Amino acid sequence: MGIGLTTDHRALAGSVRGLAERGADHGALARHGVLGLHLPEERGGQGYGLLELCVALEALGELRVPGPYLPTVLAAAAAARSPAAKDLTDGLANGSLTATVVLPVTGGPAAASGASDLTGALPSSADRPTALLALGAAGADLFLVPVGADGWALLDRGDVVAEPAAGVDLDRDLCTVTVMDVPRERVLGAVPVRELAAVLLGADACGVAAWAVATASEYAEVREQFGRPIGQFQGVKHRLAAALVTLEQARAAVWDAARALDDPGQHGVHGQPGVTLPPEVRLAEEATTLPPQGQLAGEVAALAPEVRLAVGVAGVLGAEAGVRCAADAIQVLGGIGYTFEHDAHRYYRRALSDRMVAGDPGVWADEVAALALAGVRRTMEPDLPEDAAPVRDSVRAHAASLRAADPSERRRRFAEEGWIMPHLPEPWGRGASPLEQVIIHEEFRDLRRPNLGIGAWAVPSIVRHGTREQRERFLPGTFAGEIVWCQLFSEPGAGSDLAGLSTRAVRVEGGWTLTGQKIWTSLAQYAHWGICLARTSPGKPKHEGITYFLVDMAAPGVTVRPLKEINGDELFNEVFLDDVFVPDEQVVGAVDGGWRVARDTLSHERVALGDSWGPGSRHTDMAAFAARLPLREAQREQAGRLWAEGQAISALGLRVTLAQLATGTSGGVESGVATSSRGGKKSSVATGTSGGKDSGVATASSVRKLLGMRHAQAVAEFCWALAPADPYWSRMILTTRAFTIGGGTTEVQLNIIAERALGLPRDP
Repeated sequence: MGIGLTTDHRALAGSVRGLAERGADHGALARHGVLGLHLPEERGGQGYGLLELCVALEALGELRVPGPYLPTVLAAAAAARSPAAKDLTDGLANGSLTATVVLPVTGGPAAASGASDLTGALPSSADRPTALLALGAAGADLFLVPVGADGWALLDRGDVVAEPAAGVDLDRDLCTVTVMDVPRERVLGAVPVRELAAVLLGADACGVAAWAVATASEYAEVREQFGRPIGQFQGVKHRLAAALVTLEQARAAVWDAARALDDPGQHGVHGQPGVTLPPEVRLAEEATTLPPQGQLAGEVAALAPEVRLAVGVAGVLGAEAGVRCAADAIQVLGGIGYTFEHDAHRYYRRALSDRMVAGDPGVWADEVAALALAGVRRTMEPDLPEDAAPVRDSVRAHAASLRAADPSERRRRFAEEGWIMPHLPEPWGRGASPLEQVIIHEEFRDLRRPNLGIGAWAVPSIVRHGTREQRERFLPGTFAGEIVWCQLFSEPGAGSDLAGLSTRAVRVEGGWTLTGQKIWTSLAQYAHWGICLARTSPGKPKHEGITYFLVDMAAPGVTVRPLKEINGDELFNEVFLDDVFVPDEQVVGAVDGGWRVARDTLSHERVALGDSWGPGSRHTDMAAFAARLPLREAQREQAGRLWAEGQAISALGLRVTLAQLATGTSGGVESGVATSSRGGKKSSVATGTSGGKDSGVATASSVRKLLGMRHAQAVAEFCWALAPADPYWSRMILTTRAFTIGGGTTEVQLNIIAERALGLPRDP
């Protein structure tokens, strides 16, 4: 998915890419309204927001469009947040004015106040004012500069001395700016230039990263070494899949920060209930009005802590993604990527420039840590349409009725009324649409609906592929908590390669006898029934000769042997099947058609694991624990990076939900593959217009699962290192080692992403 999720956003991205591909210059961007997308109509703009601007900037970044558009839209965004300089935004939007912006490259939390000593200052002498490094041309019409306690000012060319400066980016101007005069009517106040820059440059970096991932993937498909495409080599495949993961994480962070900055309810000087911000964070919040001698009317609102948290996450992840992905592209391209014969070096240069201007990710991480450890939290809830109100009223009434019932009655009603898995068709569910599922989730939070465990994977397969008799026999008891399930899939010789299983099913009178060994079977010692795959036609291709059985765990010939895991638990088991009889009525789906049923089961497994990656292993758990301990500077930065990663994972989950709400589907369809802007045979990584029905939903879900598993381990390792004697984290550092193995190993997930999202060739 691109930064934009909606149909309108994808259309906007496509239109802007079309303009760029036709060689649109600064004037053309202005004529088509791109430069004023984010400005209110009364200030000469289109009346949209920063999110729409980010969608456009991602598309322009994909094509590495040169010119002054980025500092111009940044200056316009800052000016639009101040009552001063009202007459200038119109010119910035219509292209008659261009702007240059001084770089807030080393700022910390106090940079929101515009303190000039937190900018990219060049060496000065006693008789020469400080020269400041700036993004944009020395010949620009306007210069956005810091002016100490007054915040920022938008000055004319005659108020500064500007000289061209060399930079690593060959397609974007830099200059040095020396401020000579600051007319009071040009002082904007404490506008959040640093925050705006981080988000807008993060969007540009996402475009750079998208080009890099798509270009390298296309090259890996056709470049052959050792007799096959290099995209088949796991090292190349995993590098590119990891780059796509980095890109999707950055997109989620930039998207969330842009919508936070666009939210009018998140501006003004306020915090969150029970949150006391540390001094270094409060400083930016307190510098919200001009000094008494200021002549501006009104106040310039500061950003709420939750907004600064969202922006900080974008500052950690956004621009960095461009650098990492562009570097990976050069690595995959090899020698040609290191020369001027290919554009890869120009994209790498642009990515480095974006990161320099957006600010050191480590500094952003420190600010994120300060906010998170102080208790600031970013709410991740979907904004639902107005027509959701009647649905919410109905669901809320049901929830109130259930809340008033006694526990046993509540459990019965959960099952009978279809609240446990509401997306299933009636009578087992409620046939709930994605919108209804979101509302049920929100309204039922405190009701603690039953967790079916493995049953949550088995039930949908029985509903979809089972007979009426099977549904009536097994589903009511499962929902009532009377039947516990286990999954008899993995074998000693068939883990990730599940279709390579060897358990045999031999036809006998009235059914089948199953013989073989299963392993890693969770809770088998407590299960009443197991969903089992066995090979019924050994002569057929391995995916075609498998059948899906329901096995009575108390049947003769079933032996369960618990396995002690690294943390001392006995969750996993070996299960031995010795001529276990399974009657025909316990076959789900067609004989030899079990792989189709199993794929359906595994899709539900991936969704379940993606929704939660383990208790006590989230960024919020880390912050709550670390807030009680003294942290060294390096530990604070690490905590900030972990928080940024965790919050981006949450944003990815929200993006998946919103995409499903937009399409009216629950996912499960793989997205299309990617192409660079130069190609035409596939869809675009940059705009998210995938060829699949889900427009990238399945890819985003896979990315979220992969990130979540790794994140849980990183959180546990960090917290244990802070307090090695803590019994809880001593347990979690061991428990989370299984997270990147169960439900599809990290390596398999990377293969899936590379092959299904990027179109890389499968292993032979």
